[in-house]
Amino acid sequence: MAVPGKVAAFHLPPLPTVGEIIKLFRLKAQKQLSQNFLLDLRLTDKIVRQAGELKNAHVCEVGPGPGGITRSILSAGVEQLLLIEKDARFIPGLQMLSEAAPGKVRIVHGDILTYKMDKAFPKHLKKNWEDEPPDIHIIGNLPFSVSTPLIIKWLENVSKKDGPFIYGRTQMTLTFQKEVAERLTANPGGKQRSRLSIMSQHLCTVENCFVIPGQAFVPKPEVDVAVVHFTPLVQPKIQQPFELVEKVVRSVFQFRRKYCFRGIETLFPESGRLKRTEQLMMTANVDPTLRPFQLSMSQFRNLCNTYRKMCDEDPSLFPYNYREELRQKKKMRNSLKPTGQPEQAEEENQL
Repeated sequence: MAVPGKVAAFHLPPLPTVGEIIKLFRLKAQKQLSQNFLLDLRLTDKIVRQAGELKNAHVCEVGPGPGGITRSILSAGVEQLLLIEKDARFIPGLQMLSEAAPGKVRIVHGDILTYKMDKAFPKHLKKNWEDEPPDIHIIGNLPFSVSTPLIIKWLENVSKKDGPFIYGRTQMTLTFQKEVAERLTANPGGKQRSRLSIMSQHLCTVENCFVIPGQAFVPKPEVDVAVVHFTPLVQPKIQQPFELVEKVVRSVFQFRRKYCFRGIETLFPESGRLKRTEQLMMTANVDPTLRPFQLSMSQFRNLCNTYRKMCDEDPSLFPYNYREELRQKKKMRNSLKPTGQPEQAEEENQL
């Protein structure tokens, strides 16, 4: 007998196992989509626990596939679960789960990279950015081919407070290749410190929760997988537009093993490059002989703030593209050569 005033815990009725679903619908992981299935429900439960308290929460699961993590999310007692699945082969198996949890599951056959997340959840769940995170979570075992472009897209959404972050500081619990997870969480001086480290950590608290050995997946990937939890910060560590921060960070890490001034040079046109690079480094108080992976977040903040001032003084600076300047120079050199020289095609291929 249920205790008065208590909501009964939700339990899925008896269902075929995830392995049986795969056999029933003749599902096979497609290598070109970098799909890997996680069948062990103890591991899917562990992933879902990293998201925090999900009772009565609204959750979006990205790429549910055969539905292993989906079952763990439903068993956590969520209010509503939105499933976004690109591969139509998985839809019948997910509909079976939907029927086992009446009124709780909504299935969208679509691509998460183009899906409009700003209308995914009820409006009443919105919270102010300064408040605690809303009762909304994004969870997903991401295909390797999608994980990096997707997290960059969502970090841009965090910066602009749009997409799934129109509701507030929506939390994310996602899987990545172990090496990518190490980049996301790397500290200054660490061998994995990269553009991803800065772009994620200046906008979110990023936690590398645990590693899942590759052998736990079907088919077994060549790498291990890590679960990473993101909580957007109330104040970003670098208070500049996303596009500006990304341009500076991408330029710095362009020559990862060289002194950082070598990458910073690429922010400026050839005419006046050296003088402007020295001005930026000096004003930002950054040692030009440090390697990119040695720079701290505060040093990146100084670089971005100083570069912003330089762009405000000279509006032609921000649109400048170093690679485009290289292309134009090569094009000019090639146009001056006699036609039919074989090295011309070779240079174009290298470019």
